[in-house]
Amino acid sequence: MPHRRPFSRHRPHWWPENESWPPAKSPSRHNPFFRRLGCLFGVFNLLGCGLFVMLIAFIARGFGLELIDFSFLLQWALPVSLSALVLAVAIVILAVFGLRRISIPLDDLLEAAGRVAEGDYSTRVQENGPPEVRSLARAFNVMASRLYLADEQRRNLLADATHELRTPLTVIQGNLEGMLDGVYPSDEANLRALLEETTVLSRLLDDLRTLALAESGALQLKKEPTDLLPFLRDSVSAFQPQADAAGVTLSVKMADYLRMLKLDPGRIRQVLSNLLANALHYSSAGGTVSVTCELSGENILLSVEDDGPGIPTEDLPHVFERFYKSADSGGMGLGLAIAKHLVDAHGGSIVAESAPGKGTTIRIVLPIVE
Repeated sequence: MPHRRPFSRHRPHWWPENESWPPAKSPSRHNPFFRRLGCLFGVFNLLGCGLFVMLIAFIARGFGLELIDFSFLLQWALPVSLSALVLAVAIVILAVFGLRRISIPLDDLLEAAGRVAEGDYSTRVQENGPPEVRSLARAFNVMASRLYLADEQRRNLLADATHELRTPLTVIQGNLEGMLDGVYPSDEANLRALLEETTVLSRLLDDLRTLALAESGALQLKKEPTDLLPFLRDSVSAFQPQADAAGVTLSVKMADYLRMLKLDPGRIRQVLSNLLANALHYSSAGGTVSVTCELSGENILLSVEDDGPGIPTEDLPHVFERFYKSADSGGMGLGLAIAKHLVDAHGGSIVAESAPGKGTTIRIVLPIVE
């Protein structure tokens, strides 16, 4: 390979003005580390062969084989030496091919790791080479996929939160500017409307904080032994005035005996409150909302059922996704997402069953942990 002269410090007259001089070196496809390792391996092989030949010569001299005539040397020593040379060359060739089969995927992996370190989470590597190298490449691809998904979720959360925060802030800013300009009077009605918007904003921030803690795994639960019968009765009775005002019958069906359960009462109450609020919101006058709680082996089965219009089939798989809401939803699309995270944090599960025109049932399974 001809020697490449270093670039001059002065820009040539023909070089484009908008490009820097000297030009940046184009990155090689593979990292040279494993090439150097292969060369070192070859040198060690050559040194080993040389030492082996010297050892054979020393042993032969010790046995006085140097006195053997030249014809015997040609008859036996030369074929043996040629065979050993061919064997050594074959071993070196196989070792080079084997090392190349390992080094190329590892070079690709090093290059891909550098791109991920620079923030390119879409980088993937081909799963080539020996089983161990393929396993390493597969683990790298899984790691990169999770990093990509986490970065995508972070971006989406930021965009969704910005969108949801903009509405109450716009309302508050517009009303305050109108009051300062004399367009709206600074009376109790307008101030109360602004207070309601700040309440919405505060609730949204609390929900976002809870969701962020839950998604990052940093949500702390304050579990304590809880008697489910009085706990559930108190949680449901808090919605009785709202049900009476909407003309909806709120029924409760609980087993006569429920074991003590170790849970976070505040978080489970938050889950139950969200489910009851949704059920009452979608129930029309004369409808019924039923809350059922029963034992099933080592689990507690809790369900909230309404006879409202139900959830459209295309929306049902997405009801527990954050910021996902139907066209007639009045919320922000965080309640069910938070409920799922809180139930998961308790080691339970939550599912939604619904059909258009046949109501909706949300079922929660909580393991009994005393």
